[in-house]
Amino acid sequence: MVRVSGLHGSNVLRPYLAAVRSTLTAALTLEDFSSQVVERHNKPEVEVGASKEVLLNPLIISRNENERVLIEPSINSIRLSIKIKQADEIERILCHKFTRFMMQRAENFVVLRRKPVKVGIQPSLGVLRFIDPRVAQGYDISFLITNNHTDTMLKHKIVDFIIQFMEEVDKEISEMKLSLNARARVVAESYLTAFNV
Repeated sequence: MVRVSGLHGSNVLRPYLAAVRSTLTAALTLEDFSSQVVERHNKPEVEVGASKEVLLNPLIISRNENERVLIEPSINSIRLSIKIKQADEIERILCHKFTRFMMQRAENFVVLRRKPVKVGIQPSLGVLRFIDPRVAQGYDISFLITNNHTDTMLKHKIVDFIIQFMEEVDKEISEMKLSLNARARVVAESYLTAFNV
């Protein structure tokens, strides 16, 4: 696990995003690899998981306990899962609604998965284990990048898209929270003025 401490000021996310960018760029060395189990099949090995020898070690880049990225590389695909910062219950609800909205439109975002990864970490063993999604405190949104994506798109543009998404999702949720608080304040004021008449 890589832990990146934050800085104060406007460059708070810069070291965290730089670590994600460099790790993702290094992991995007994907190649075409046919299935070792089924003839004439080429499935993302990180999703199938049938051949353990083609799966690489998963990496967790953590800014704090509430904000982290899991990168699971394999020979022909990478699964990237993001835990978005959620400070309170309102941000949890907004994050859930926002990511659900995005995942319902996953076909428009070529590399976006429809379901986020639910992973538990055993600290004593230092390994990842996949657990029941109903119990997991997992990730909020996941991306799947295959060798077909890196063949048809520029690798640095894929990395730029992921980094830009990580930058913008925090801003978007913060703006939605401010808008929600402003609307709640207006409603409360209009409700309380009815009693002051």
